[in-house]
Amino acid sequence: MKIIRWIVIILYFCVAVMPLAWMVATSFKTKPAAITTPAKFLPFAGDESTMNLRETVLFEPTVEGYRQLARPYTNKNETFFRFLANSLVIGLISTLAAVGLGTSCAYGFSRFRIAGSRDWLFFILSTRFLPPMAVVMPVLMMYRQFSLENTHMGLIVLYTAFNLSLAVWLMKGFIDDIPRAYEEAALVDGYSRLATFRRIILPHASTGMAVTAVFCLISALNEYGFAVTLNNSEAVTVPVFFAGLRGTTDGVPWPQLAAGALLFVIPVAVFTTLVRKHLLRGVTFGTIKQ
Repeated sequence: MKIIRWIVIILYFCVAVMPLAWMVATSFKTKPAAITTPAKFLPFAGDESTMNLRETVLFEPTVEGYRQLARPYTNKNETFFRFLANSLVIGLISTLAAVGLGTSCAYGFSRFRIAGSRDWLFFILSTRFLPPMAVVMPVLMMYRQFSLENTHMGLIVLYTAFNLSLAVWLMKGFIDDIPRAYEEAALVDGYSRLATFRRIILPHASTGMAVTAVFCLISALNEYGFAVTLNNSEAVTVPVFFAGLRGTTDGVPWPQLAAGALLFVIPVAVFTTLVRKHLLRGVTFGTIKQ
């Protein structure tokens, strides 16, 4: 059984890693090598004896795709790394705001009797029912009135609002599983409600906050509809940049696109790695007995 288990794990790992490995290989190809048939998926590392392989599966590695990312794309000499910085700033700040507000709101719903709490929770969740494009025009008109168009703050506020419902629902489930006895003991010892929340709830809810932060960050980084509608100059994000590459006269620059996507994935991978212990604990969270 152990052998079968490892075979299944290895097969699943290969299937899961295949898209990422293909993206890495494409980022080091030239454009002809990226679109050639049959596909070339191994870097060239042989001599003349590998000529037949070179014509079928081998390609000569190049970093031209990464160099193209460093060239200006706009009249303001903005490069891909400026767009990447925009996405990271907007994504990180909106994630911190959504998780912080969502945790506080979830604590209130979990620990206090609120009239119509189920209706309020359903109303909060309903903000994610409509697709973004269904409300983009009213949001655009409102942003023009408040001068939030083409600003980082505009997307930060919007992404925070849309991720807040997800944060509230996820965090409420985690906080519900924290025994109330911990808080009661702290209150008996003389701690205030705020101190109890800070010293008892937040440490025990760190697993849920990590899981929620990962989902909110991915959602904010990948959002395209609002980003392309509300920003066209000052706060352009990476998804909008990728969409613009499809309109080039030379066709889609696949090596450049793969290189940019790989650099775009790295921050999420780093963040997920940093909170991996909390993510693993979050899988089994809720097994604490009262």
